[in-house]
Amino acid sequence: MRHHPIDPQLFSQNRDRLIEHLPQKCLAVINANDLMPSNADGTLPYHPNSDLFFLSGIEQEESILLLHPGASKAIDRAHLFIRKPNPTLLIWEGYKLNKTDARKISGISQVHWVEDFNAVFAKLARKVQGPFYLNDNEHQRANNPVETRDQRFRNSLRNRYPKRKFLRLAPHMHALRFVKEPREIELIKKAVEVTTDTFKDVLPCIKPEVMEYEIEAEWARAFISKRCKFAYSPIIASGENACVLHYLQNDQPCKKGDLLLMDVGACYANYNADLTRTVPVSGKFSRRQKQVYQAVLRVLQKSIAGATAGKEIKQWNAEAHEMMNEELVRLKLISLKDIKNQKPGKPVCRKYFMHGLGHSLGLDVHDVSNGQTHFSDGAVFTVEPGIYIPEEGLGIRLEENIVISANQPINLTVEAPIDPNEIEERMNP
Repeated sequence: MRHHPIDPQLFSQNRDRLIEHLPQKCLAVINANDLMPSNADGTLPYHPNSDLFFLSGIEQEESILLLHPGASKAIDRAHLFIRKPNPTLLIWEGYKLNKTDARKISGISQVHWVEDFNAVFAKLARKVQGPFYLNDNEHQRANNPVETRDQRFRNSLRNRYPKRKFLRLAPHMHALRFVKEPREIELIKKAVEVTTDTFKDVLPCIKPEVMEYEIEAEWARAFISKRCKFAYSPIIASGENACVLHYLQNDQPCKKGDLLLMDVGACYANYNADLTRTVPVSGKFSRRQKQVYQAVLRVLQKSIAGATAGKEIKQWNAEAHEMMNEELVRLKLISLKDIKNQKPGKPVCRKYFMHGLGHSLGLDVHDVSNGQTHFSDGAVFTVEPGIYIPEEGLGIRLEENIVISANQPINLTVEAPIDPNEIEERMNP
């Protein structure tokens, strides 16, 4: 692992919280992610299963976590299974965790080799006659075209235990992960700190004719040197490319007079930042660019102020749409008549602001939320309004990361320059 060691108390606490949600007479199983193939004999970079990491801190393939909430002894309520190291693995794949390592990382006493899983599970299943809680990637945006390790396990278990009741673990996991523990927020802050510091360092590199991928390379160099990786494929979009919401090519020159939209975040210890800034390639905004920029900035600032614990998220989005309608009228992109004629649930601003206002942030960039309808104290969210005008070759999005609280939200990305005058000053030292 590249990141510094994490206090295993975080994972122990997370397991205890989950066990409190589950009935005593049950078993719960969470599998590691697969190591995914690419082409020939290659594999994609490995990324751990977020739920497994949340509960154990383990980032190694083929690992399994088995929870037995009803065990009489606390040390028997969690069993961890890992690959058994051997000389061949050491030569070809490198060092693998031993049992001592796994105990130290996870805080789990009962650590076994993965080949012993079936025997241990069968023994506990005979003893515990309640349901099996099985995990799955139930994210609201996921279509899961590739069968996961958790899904394969569920299918094999149904064949072995056809009379058992199978229940979903995901709703319990999502409820726990929606609100972040203080230790989690500190890890998110580290990812945010690396991201905001890198943004400041990247600004002087932005000049006319520099390639988008050269800017991407500056972000990559800084992230890797600071124990991080990209939280997601970075968007480095100049000119009209900024009107493509998930633009990923990053292969065009940054032209004089255009804007450059950078949607980039660092991932530290599997926790993510998600920052967006839009800056002038030539170092100075045009009058029109600054008008649109300030409109987005006003909506952003008011939306942050409105994101307080207990507020309905649907209402929060509706208020942003109303604000954006007003800004678009000032920019002469829509009329008061357009607003009057808009249909319920279809605000006219969606023509120029077509994505959501924000999302939960944590172990996943679009973190799990279990359909929560209201903000909760301790949840971490992005706030990211934008205005996209393809006919003008102009796209502006600004994004901050905030911690929800009962009073004023805490802005984690406040150190990333956002005032247009400060951005111009930094680009023209």
